Amino acid sequence: QVQLVESGGGLVQAGGSLRLSCSVSEEISSLHGMGWDRQGPGQLRDMVARMPAAGTPTYGNFAKGRFTVSRDNANNMFYLQMTDLRPEDSGVYMCFASKRIPGLYANNHYWGQGTQVTVSS
Repeated sequence: QVQLVESGGGLVQAGGSLRLSCSVSEEISSLHGMGWDRQGPGQLRDMVARMPAAGTPTYGNFAKGRFTVSRDNANNMFYLQMTDLRPEDSGVYMCFASKRIPGLYANNHYWGQGTQVTVSS
Protein backbone atom coordinates (compact mmCIF):
# COMPACT_ATOMS: atom_id res chain seq x y z
CA GLN A 1 0.00 0.00 0.00
CA VAL A 2 1.53 3.28 -1.12
CA GLN A 3 0.59 6.23 1.09
CA LEU A 4 0.59 9.75 -0.27
CA VAL A 5 0.31 12.99 1.67
CA GLU A 6 -0.14 16.36 -0.02
CA SER A 7 0.80 19.77 1.31
CA GLY A 8 1.13 23.32 0.06
CA GLY A 9 -2.42 24.22 -0.82
CA GLY A 10 -4.00 27.47 0.24
CA LEU A 11 -5.56 30.72 -0.86
CA VAL A 12 -3.88 32.73 -3.60
CA GLN A 13 -4.88 35.65 -5.79
CA ALA A 14 -5.38 35.23 -9.50
CA GLY A 15 -2.05 35.42 -11.29
CA GLY A 16 -0.21 34.04 -8.30
CA SER A 17 1.72 30.82 -7.81
CA LEU A 18 1.64 27.82 -5.52
CA ARG A 19 3.83 24.77 -5.12
CA LEU A 20 2.20 21.56 -4.01
CA SER A 21 4.20 18.74 -2.49
CA CYS A 22 3.47 15.03 -2.26
CA SER A 23 5.25 12.86 0.26
CA VAL A 24 5.42 9.18 -0.68
CA SER A 25 5.68 6.34 1.84
CA GLU A 26 8.21 4.40 -0.21
CA GLU A 27 10.95 4.94 -2.73
CA ILE A 28 9.52 6.76 -5.72
CA SER A 29 12.03 4.96 -7.90
CA SER A 30 9.86 1.86 -7.34
CA LEU A 31 6.77 3.52 -8.82
CA HIS A 32 5.52 3.07 -12.35
CA GLY A 33 4.31 6.67 -12.45
CA MET A 34 3.21 9.68 -10.43
CA GLY A 35 1.07 12.71 -10.97
CA TRP A 36 -1.68 15.03 -9.88
CA ASP A 37 -5.44 15.18 -10.32
CA ARG A 38 -7.86 17.87 -9.27
CA GLN A 39 -11.56 18.17 -8.62
CA GLY A 40 -13.45 21.42 -8.50
CA PRO A 41 -16.76 21.84 -6.68
CA GLY A 42 -19.49 20.02 -8.55
CA GLN A 43 -17.06 18.95 -11.26
CA LEU A 44 -15.56 15.71 -12.47
CA ARG A 45 -12.00 14.85 -11.59
CA ASP A 46 -9.42 16.18 -14.06
CA MET A 47 -5.98 14.82 -14.79
CA VAL A 48 -3.53 17.64 -14.13
CA ALA A 49 -0.25 15.90 -14.88
CA ARG A 50 1.37 12.50 -15.19
CA MET A 51 5.06 11.82 -14.73
CA PRO A 52 6.21 8.36 -15.80
CA ALA A 53 9.10 6.60 -14.10
CA ALA A 54 11.06 7.36 -17.25
CA GLY A 55 10.12 9.78 -19.98
CA THR A 56 8.45 13.12 -20.44
CA PRO A 57 5.58 14.33 -18.25
CA THR A 58 2.19 14.95 -19.80
CA TYR A 59 -0.29 17.63 -18.77
CA GLY A 60 -3.95 18.38 -19.07
CA ASN A 61 -4.66 21.07 -21.66
CA PHE A 62 -5.47 23.65 -18.97
CA ALA A 63 -2.12 22.99 -17.28
CA LYS A 64 0.18 23.22 -20.28
CA GLY A 65 2.56 26.16 -20.03
CA ARG A 66 1.49 27.03 -16.48
CA PHE A 67 2.05 23.91 -14.34
CA THR A 68 5.20 21.83 -13.97
CA VAL A 69 5.78 18.54 -12.19
CA SER A 70 9.11 17.55 -10.70
CA ARG A 71 10.49 14.92 -8.37
CA ASP A 72 13.05 14.48 -5.61
CA ASN A 73 14.06 10.83 -5.54
CA ALA A 74 16.34 11.26 -2.55
CA ASN A 75 13.50 12.46 -0.34
CA ASN A 76 10.65 10.47 -1.92
CA MET A 77 8.77 13.63 -2.84
CA PHE A 78 7.26 15.03 -5.96
CA TYR A 79 5.85 18.44 -6.68
CA LEU A 80 3.43 20.48 -8.73
CA GLN A 81 4.51 24.05 -9.43
CA MET A 82 1.53 26.14 -10.51
CA THR A 83 1.86 29.62 -11.98
CA ASP A 84 -0.56 32.18 -13.42
CA LEU A 85 -3.33 30.69 -11.34
CA ARG A 86 -6.93 31.41 -12.27
CA PRO A 87 -10.16 31.17 -10.26
CA GLU A 88 -11.15 28.13 -12.34
CA ASP A 89 -8.06 26.34 -11.01
CA SER A 90 -9.69 26.19 -7.58
CA GLY A 91 -10.36 22.73 -6.23
CA VAL A 92 -8.94 19.82 -4.31
CA TYR A 93 -5.61 18.66 -5.71
CA MET A 94 -4.68 15.03 -5.14
CA CYS A 95 -1.39 13.36 -5.82
CA PHE A 96 -1.41 10.03 -7.59
CA ALA A 97 0.92 7.07 -7.84
CA SER A 98 0.86 3.81 -9.74
CA LYS A 99 2.86 0.72 -8.88
CA ARG A 100 3.27 -2.43 -10.87
CA ILE A 101 1.61 -5.55 -9.41
CA PRO A 102 4.33 -8.22 -9.16
CA GLY A 103 3.92 -10.90 -11.80
CA LEU A 104 1.18 -9.05 -13.65
CA TYR A 105 1.11 -6.53 -16.47
CA ALA A 106 -1.07 -4.22 -14.40
CA ASN A 107 -0.75 -1.47 -11.81
CA ASN A 108 -2.34 -0.55 -8.54
CA HIS A 109 -3.33 3.11 -8.30
CA TYR A 110 -3.19 5.26 -5.19
CA TRP A 111 -4.33 8.80 -4.34
CA GLY A 112 -3.73 11.09 -1.41
CA GLN A 113 -6.50 12.80 0.55
CA GLY A 114 -5.98 16.05 -1.29
CA THR A 115 -5.13 19.65 -0.53
CA GLN A 116 -7.42 22.59 -1.19
CA VAL A 117 -6.38 25.28 -3.63
CA THR A 118 -8.50 28.41 -3.79
CA VAL A 119 -7.78 31.15 -6.30
CA SER A 120 -9.51 34.46 -5.69
CA SER A 121 -10.30 36.89 -8.49
